[in-house]
Amino acid sequence: MNFISDNAYGASPEILEAVAKAAAGAAVSYGEDAWTARVEARLAEIFEHEVAVFPVVTGTAANSLILSQLCPPYGAVLCHEKSHIAVDECGAPEFFSGGAKLGLLQGPSAKITPDSVVKGLGQFASGVHSAKPAVVSITQATEFGTVYRPDEIAALAEAAHGRGLKLHMDGARFANALAALNCSPAEATWKAGVDALAFGASKNGALMAEAAVFFRAEDARDFAYRRKRAGQLVSKMRFVSAQFEAYLADDLWLKTATRANALANRLSDGLSKAPGVEIAHPTQANTVFAWMPEALAKRLHDAGFAFYDWERENGRVMARLVCSFATPEADVERLLETASR
Repeated sequence: MNFISDNAYGASPEILEAVAKAAAGAAVSYGEDAWTARVEARLAEIFEHEVAVFPVVTGTAANSLILSQLCPPYGAVLCHEKSHIAVDECGAPEFFSGGAKLGLLQGPSAKITPDSVVKGLGQFASGVHSAKPAVVSITQATEFGTVYRPDEIAALAEAAHGRGLKLHMDGARFANALAALNCSPAEATWKAGVDALAFGASKNGALMAEAAVFFRAEDARDFAYRRKRAGQLVSKMRFVSAQFEAYLADDLWLKTATRANALANRLSDGLSKAPGVEIAHPTQANTVFAWMPEALAKRLHDAGFAFYDWERENGRVMARLVCSFATPEADVERLLETASR
């Protein structure tokens, strides 16, 4: 019974079927195929805006290549100290940008604010002797399962743009955030001031499908060369794009995210009633963080429930439990039943 990550589960049947159909016959290579063209048109429709779309196969590639596009080698990216680009991408943003520095910011529940951005700029106040701030990066949904509202994004965009910085969004769980916000993709991105989005699908039912999405053509200038140089121009791109085509058809991406979110909310609500359990961060997408006695965490693990022991303090464990589009509802109920004993 796996709550370690939404990466743990497989692919949606609709996406598997689309990949199998794409295998029939021949197609043009390197993204010049009909699937990729249709995906770009579909994303322009979804975002109500012209977009430059570049499919890749990992979220690390999408984030790092976007940041290398927006930030020069002598630049700096401001992000939360717990963000994926700071903690879990093995220095890829720094590597692909040619040496850009990450300026780490603090904020509750893995969210940054305009004030923290302004304060963070002070790290780079010595002119040519320090890195030049170029990008603010936010994660949607955050590493702690919280979500930025459109007005919060707009305030960050104003703080960034007013100082000549771009705003990047790591959207590995963008569908989960959007399902929680109940607003349009446009309102959650470019209308709020986002310049570029790492649009994720792998955590929400795709096999391996991510995309770098730019909302201004000039920001994507020569990005195709950057993607190729990074080894992310897949020769049989139709298999990546076929995943996106199925993912975006009939709102599958939002339906699967809505289910995962609902399971997480059920899990969070039930755990909050268990003896000795305290929800550590608001459950707003598909991830639950809960402080629990070490004895309870061990009992759950011993009963077959897999999840991360995120932190430990004073005889307690902060457990991270992630629900997937494919998490069995029965597993959630079994966990709650075991925790309540």
